[in-house]
Amino acid sequence: MNTPAVFDVIGIGNALVDVITHQEDGFLQRENLVKGSMSLIDTDRAVYLHRAMGSGISMSGGSAANTMTGVASFGAKACYIGKVADDELGAEFGHDMRAVQVAFPNKPSNLGVPTGRCLIVVTSDAERTMSTYLGMSSLLGPEDIDVELIARGKVLYMEGYLWDRAPAKEAYRKAAKASHAAGRLVSLTLSDSFCVDRHRSDFRSLVTDDVDVLFGNVDELVSLYETSSLDEAVALVRNDCQLAVITQGAKGSIIVSSDGVQHVDAEPVAQVVDTTGAGDLFAAGFLVGLTSGASLAECGRLASVAAAEVISHVGARPAVSLHRLAGLGSV
Repeated sequence: MNTPAVFDVIGIGNALVDVITHQEDGFLQRENLVKGSMSLIDTDRAVYLHRAMGSGISMSGGSAANTMTGVASFGAKACYIGKVADDELGAEFGHDMRAVQVAFPNKPSNLGVPTGRCLIVVTSDAERTMSTYLGMSSLLGPEDIDVELIARGKVLYMEGYLWDRAPAKEAYRKAAKASHAAGRLVSLTLSDSFCVDRHRSDFRSLVTDDVDVLFGNVDELVSLYETSSLDEAVALVRNDCQLAVITQGAKGSIIVSSDGVQHVDAEPVAQVVDTTGAGDLFAAGFLVGLTSGASLAECGRLASVAAAEVISHVGARPAVSLHRLAGLGSV
């Protein structure tokens, strides 16, 4: 390998600004929202729903961007590739990423499409329901992938949510090829079972051909392999990639490798406030462990620590240093 690693993890995904509000279940019913789901919406729906949600908390987000923020909070080096517009939200997004020491090399675009945003409704049971207006983020394509940059990351991390347009698929394939050519690892998060349902065939092909490390929850994995049996899905995924890391909520997670299946307990949480970003931060902890040469058990522990922290407060990004919280000392 001739290219030295500059980053521990390079993430690619939808660059979005999150708007989070708390509502009761009745709000979901009135607005025809499926609890726990992520649905794509157009501009008119975004404007209407944003107004109906009332006041909320705004912060830069997007699944892979949240993961890169978590990686940086652990003290590791992260880079994020995403597309924003040359507008107020786009500037806010770039500022927020750089403020937490995540490299964000993409320049704002002047295509006339606004920066994307995700409208998140959190109910009293801490479940989050997301309505996403992708905007500029969905226009990411192969021209936005710098293969020399990709080669400088130990692990490439790709977000399933971005897999809705042909140019994005080309971008992922290009990035995965560049990563493997440099001798790096390629990882993918399935993101959402509804996302898997839409792109099952493509995801199966991507996982088989290009993915070394797969992240997902139980619903996503069984959907990917069209089975109701977790055991059967686990047996199938072992044939497709080196590692699969499957979250099970309060039951913890399982790590599937050629050596077998390893269970990792969930970290205790005094009160679950908001599950937004739990999977994103879980992936951050695991990848930090993986890139530092930690055992799979330690990777799982770091992942659980990160997930437990983010669900203890509103918002999808850590509120404290994950490096210190995990007992790794000061950065």
